[in-house]
Amino acid sequence: MLDDVEALSAGTSPDAEYPVSADLVEWADIIIAMEHIHRKKINQRFGSLLRGKRIIVLGIPDNYDYMDTKLIAILKQKVPPHLKIPIART
Repeated sequence: MLDDVEALSAGTSPDAEYPVSADLVEWADIIIAMEHIHRKKINQRFGSLLRGKRIIVLGIPDNYDYMDTKLIAILKQKVPPHLKIPIART
């Protein structure tokens, strides 16, 4: 958990448990995608809502299960630099 950071997760697939929506895009200051295809899908669906938004692609294959400890470790390394947050050492 990071102080002063609110985050939500959503999928770009139509059958995602929590699909990305216009409301989520409008709510977000920064959008972080795991793969370039996710960015492309977000751009295609919500292009007009993305003005002034940063979309960051982390280059992480989308083949992890929800809350996979390996994915969490990767995210802890890759996300903070984009948010200007120091990396927590564990």
